[in-house]
Amino acid sequence: MLLENFAYLSLLQVAGYVFPLLTYPYLAKVIGAEGFGKIAFAAAVVMYFQTIVDWGFNFTATRDIARNREDMNTISRIFSCVMWAKIYIMLMCFCVFLMLLFVIPIFSQNRQILLFTFLLIPCYIFFPEWLFQGLERMKYITIFNIVSKLLFTLLVFCVIRKESDYLWQPLLIAGGYLVSGICAMLLVTKRWGVKFVKPTDKDIFSTIKNGWDVFVNQICPNLYNAFSVLLLGILVGPIANGIFDAGSKLVNASQQFFRVISRTFFPYFSRNLSRHRQYAIGYLCLSFVVSCALFFLAPLLMKIFFTGEFYEGIWVLRIIAISGIFMTLNDVYGTNYLLIVGQEHLLRNITIVISVIGFCISFPLIYFYSFVGAALVIGITRSLLGSTILFYSLKLKKKYVDR
Repeated sequence: MLLENFAYLSLLQVAGYVFPLLTYPYLAKVIGAEGFGKIAFAAAVVMYFQTIVDWGFNFTATRDIARNREDMNTISRIFSCVMWAKIYIMLMCFCVFLMLLFVIPIFSQNRQILLFTFLLIPCYIFFPEWLFQGLERMKYITIFNIVSKLLFTLLVFCVIRKESDYLWQPLLIAGGYLVSGICAMLLVTKRWGVKFVKPTDKDIFSTIKNGWDVFVNQICPNLYNAFSVLLLGILVGPIANGIFDAGSKLVNASQQFFRVISRTFFPYFSRNLSRHRQYAIGYLCLSFVVSCALFFLAPLLMKIFFTGEFYEGIWVLRIIAISGIFMTLNDVYGTNYLLIVGQEHLLRNITIVISVIGFCISFPLIYFYSFVGAALVIGITRSLLGSTILFYSLKLKKKYVDR
């Protein structure tokens, strides 16, 4: 099963690189740095709400399903509770979101792109990726992701033809997710026999409560990550956001691949941690190679995929490429170790403290150094987070060995 998942993972990796490589140069030429910046600003705002709606279920539900994969009744109960919890949380988030659109001036100025980007959340809910991961059916995640990316890529060239068409970008992504989500729900409920029923309010509340620690761990990085994009847009403007977004896109594409690897192993390690050391060595070595390649090839990559107005983003790409190594420390020793051994509280506390540090340093760095400062915020904070998680994880491992 693990080898099969790796095969599909490799296919997903190819798709994850090929489709963006087709669209990045085209979008950079058509919508320009300002359009890129507005899209990045809206994505950063909606990222907060997306993280709230996820509520850590991508890990807690995956872990619970992996441990009960032979019991369809339990799987149906987990599936129903998580889906209803996400719907409830999304509705509450949408009410807050609408209020912010009319209260905060910069949100009002970008109301249309923000509303279009928010549509990603309900479309994303329809695709229960966490269920496929818990059942270790990476085949279906790969198929549906490729369908979504292919649909988005084709529509980009058909629909986005001038600078003002940047508004279509989030709508096209949402459309791809919606098609994949509907297909995924039909597969899960009709073919696999997973039942989608209305659970009691008590069960929904219990599901939300159980995901609290992981949710805090997921939301806190936005204090320095998505917040850096917001602050950059407010203090400097959309063009600076566009340059920053261009510089970080190629690193983000590689990190998506590493994130899929991490979450492929998560259900496996939920049952058996015996091969964690070999996984850690291979994962970190691969991350080091990719980060070094991105760092040294940054000038060439920026010239290939973006126009001249984006070239200042070379150092953004280099700084965030280095931070990718520390992101993988978080995946290896945070997500795939501390969460699995029941140390959610420890991981939560580490994430809170480091994220607050990142939040504090974002103001002076972005004010004085613009988009390079935003990259430094992310690079410094990820370095501190990854190193701290590594330190406490190794300390915990040593404690278990000594016993």
